Amino acid sequence: MSKKHSSLPYGRAICYSGYRNGQSPVTGAYPSYEQIKEDLLILEPNWDYLRLYDSSTHAELVLKVIQDEKLSLRVLLGNDLAAELSNPNCPWEAQYSLTQLAENKAYNIRGLLRTIELSNRFSDIVVAVSIGNEASVDWTDHLVSVESLVAYALILKEKIPQPITFCENYVPWWNKLAPLVEVIDFISIHTYPVWEYQGLESAMDYTVSNYTSVASKYPDKPVIITEAGWATKSNGRGIEVNNASEEHQCEYLRQLVNWAESEQVLTFVFEAFDEPWKGSEHSDEPEKHWGIYYESRAEKPAVKTMRLAKG
Repeated sequence: MSKKHSSLPYGRAICYSGYRNGQSPVTGAYPSYEQIKEDLLILEPNWDYLRLYDSSTHAELVLKVIQDEKLSLRVLLGNDLAAELSNPNCPWEAQYSLTQLAENKAYNIRGLLRTIELSNRFSDIVVAVSIGNEASVDWTDHLVSVESLVAYALILKEKIPQPITFCENYVPWWNKLAPLVEVIDFISIHTYPVWEYQGLESAMDYTVSNYTSVASKYPDKPVIITEAGWATKSNGRGIEVNNASEEHQCEYLRQLVNWAESEQVLTFVFEAFDEPWKGSEHSDEPEKHWGIYYESRAEKPAVKTMRLAKG
C-alpha cells in the first residue's frame, strides 16, 4: 500500500493544450511563454487544476509560467507514450517494425526520466503524475503492455513524491488493467458519450454509468475523471453532425460540473481551447473543436454556463 495521498482534494479541473494555428507537438512548434501566460491568466479565475498530457517543452513552459507568475493553478502532469506493440485492432495505421518499436521504447524511457525531473523540480505545482494516456484501450495507435505500464508506475513511485495514476478510457479498467490498479494511487477514466453515439438526453446518465462501473469494481481505490467533454463541430466522422454543437456542449458541461461538485468527483473538462493541429484537414473535423474557448481565445457559450454553475 502506498504511503502517498491517494486522492486529490476536489476542485475545478480542465485539460490544457496550448497549441495555436501553425503550432503542433508533432512538429515541435511550441507556444511561447507569453502565449501560455495569456492562456493561464484566462483560465486561473475559474479553475483549480490543469491536466497536461506530456512532459515536453510545452509542459515545462506551463510549469514555469505558473511558478514565475505565482499563479494558483496546480497540475496533473502527463507522460507521452509511443507504441511498444503493434495493434491490429486500431482503425487507422498501427503496425510498426521491430526497429521502430525499439526506438519507441527508448523514447518512452527518456520521457519517463523527463517526467521525473519536472515532477521533482516543480514539486510545489505538480500534485499528481500520470504514467501515460490511452495506451491500453483496444483502438489505440500507441499500445503499451500492461506489464510495461506497471513497470513505469513502479519507477515513478520510487523517484517522485506525488501520487501516480494512468489516464484511460473506462473500459480497460474493468479487467485488463487490474494489475495496474494494484500499484497506482488512484484511477483516472475518460468518458465521452458523444463519441459513443449518445444524444444529450442520455449523455449524463451514460457518464455516471461509466464512472460507477469502474468505481464499484475498486471500492478501495479513488477514481477521478481526467477527460469528459463535448465537441462543438463535426464533419460526421465518428460524431453525427447534428450531435455536435455549442448548445449541446453547454448543457452537457453544465450537468457534468454540477454532478462533479455534488458528488465531489474530481473531473477534468476536455478541453480548454480548440486544437487546430488535430485530426484531418477538414475544418469541421471534430478533434479540433472540443475547447470551451475558440482557438482565438474568445469564449464559447459554455464558459458562462460553467461560471454560473461554479457560483
